[in-house]
Amino acid sequence: MRYFEKDAILSGVGISRIGRRTGIPGLELTLEATRQAIDDAGLTPRDIDGIATLGDTPVGEVSAALSIEPADCGTGFDTGGLLSPVMSACLAVAEGRARHVLVYRTVQMIGGTVPTSPSSANAPRPALARIVESHGDGDRPLIGPMDDVGELVAAHAYSAANWLALNCRRHMQLYGTTKEQLGWLAINSRRNAALNPRAVYREPMTMDDYLAARPVSSPFGLFDCDVPVDGSIAVVVSAVEYARDCPHRPVTVDAIGGSNGAGGWFHRDDYPKMASADAAAQMWSRTDLRPSDVKLAELYDGFTFLTFAWLEALGICADGESGPFVEGATRIARDGELPLNTYGGQLSAGRMHGYWVLHEACLQLRGDAEQRQVPRRPEVAAVAVGGGPIAGCMLLTC
Repeated sequence: MRYFEKDAILSGVGISRIGRRTGIPGLELTLEATRQAIDDAGLTPRDIDGIATLGDTPVGEVSAALSIEPADCGTGFDTGGLLSPVMSACLAVAEGRARHVLVYRTVQMIGGTVPTSPSSANAPRPALARIVESHGDGDRPLIGPMDDVGELVAAHAYSAANWLALNCRRHMQLYGTTKEQLGWLAINSRRNAALNPRAVYREPMTMDDYLAARPVSSPFGLFDCDVPVDGSIAVVVSAVEYARDCPHRPVTVDAIGGSNGAGGWFHRDDYPKMASADAAAQMWSRTDLRPSDVKLAELYDGFTFLTFAWLEALGICADGESGPFVEGATRIARDGELPLNTYGGQLSAGRMHGYWVLHEACLQLRGDAEQRQVPRRPEVAAVAVGGGPIAGCMLLTC
């Protein structure tokens, strides 16, 4: 069977200025990234006949500014989480609804307060420990009338940092994963960020620095959390026939996978696993490649533990082995057996909601990553985005 994604290539990528509280309008950042991506693909705006995004700078504003009239707005694949617009673009070119689809993601730092729900203010407070510990003997946690987010908020767990800390704590209980192993991932990211001029944090980090950071939600400290930024990243998805005319090595989409969020944040029989396990399983079912073929991994790191979860979900490590795999940060170094988050990750470069992993994978596969290019240009890269009940992944080749 030939899956639709094999009829798509990533022909161009673009990135705007990245910074914290820049004050730059979102449309301006978007146009920086999109124009660069179109030019990188060897195209002009009039060649673009599709456009897609993920709920940020309105498509209409971008289309008008670029003077394009897209025939397709990138729909059709909605189980890839943050990567759904890219996967939908692959479907659009495979079906002939478009030839070149521009996909972008723009983020801006905004202030705000933690929302509260009047309806849950007087709700019984479930014990957070039960969410973690009840899975020790295979029991499921009690499911009340609220969805699982409602249950977590009612227990005064207001953010994803709290929710994913539970997954991490359970992983520690089951497998002996340590705080220091999480730290090696953060240290590796910072080391890679030093070679990325767009990264927000580039100064060296030691294990002492990591362990001394202020706590956020046990076991997570400040350096376990990604860095909010302003910025935009764009990619052009083209029909595979354009590969012969692409001005550089085209990046082919070998397989994709996504999850519909079954089980929510913690109602899974295999907790602390997440939707990443389902997305990865779907991706591997659509390719003849295997985890051992992956020579570069650009994996979501909204929190350090999410990368651990992806390493195991993708089959790069067995369950419980992600901690030892990253320990010492030698295997995951740029010159290691599996270079990981070579641009600095969201932990040090900045939170672009997973689109920087896609941008970086394309550059590395093409051999265009400049001073941070891995010593041997990889031919197969895994890109994975999301956590909790939201996940999508792609296998890219060049």
